[in-house]
Amino acid sequence: MNIRYSKNGNFFLMAGPCVIEGEEMALNIAEKIVTITEKLRIPYIFKGSYRKANRSRSDSFTGIGDEKALKILQKVRNTFGIPVVTDIHESGEAASAAEYVDILQIPAFLCRQTDLLTAAAKTGKTVNIKKGQFLSPEAMKFTVQKVMDAGCNDVMLTERGSTFGYRDLIVDYRGIPIMQQFGFPVILDVTHSLQQPNQTSGVTGGMPALIETIARAGIAVGADGLFIETHPRPEEAKSDGANMLKLDALESLLTKLVRIREAIL
Repeated sequence: MNIRYSKNGNFFLMAGPCVIEGEEMALNIAEKIVTITEKLRIPYIFKGSYRKANRSRSDSFTGIGDEKALKILQKVRNTFGIPVVTDIHESGEAASAAEYVDILQIPAFLCRQTDLLTAAAKTGKTVNIKKGQFLSPEAMKFTVQKVMDAGCNDVMLTERGSTFGYRDLIVDYRGIPIMQQFGFPVILDVTHSLQQPNQTSGVTGGMPALIETIARAGIAVGADGLFIETHPRPEEAKSDGANMLKLDALESLLTKLVRIREAIL
């Protein structure tokens, strides 16, 4: 996808809400981010999950309905002329989701699921694979190979932190250049890297105050893209609000990151 390659050498951005909560919310978020990224000349991909299959508790919000959410993603794409990405969790979802989006994302916990990777690859869409919290960056070459063996050479890899103990994640920035050696763009998932999973409440925690720290470091070591979940009111978000960036803070952050990118080119 040409979205990955900026004429001015800038990083690209995947950003949006964790999950699609409604049409108005999605369009408003997309409109604001489009305005910011056009100003800063950052290639932009809208991110939104049409369904959340991996939740800590059975009573957690999972979505507004698959078809309804997918149609909202399609409307975002058509309204603003931007690519959209969503995650899939089972091989049977790949073909149906591919009708509405440009990029199929494989969640970190599922990055070794051969049938899922193969189904995503066979849609002809770009496949973004999140590195499992339990995998070394070197081991991701086997995941990439599964997708390539199924006929897809349009791959992206995403670093999202590694498990440290029971309730924390750490980012090993060595993984970014290591995975870039495979010949595909590597993205740093800033907000999920700051999750604090396995809380006794059953609701994942986070450290959003460190979003800028993680993002700065990612750009400094040469990440091709950043993944940031954002919401106008994170405290009201129906999923992952504890580690989201407030939408009003996005422009200031991206402006600083563009300057870092310019400094290292």
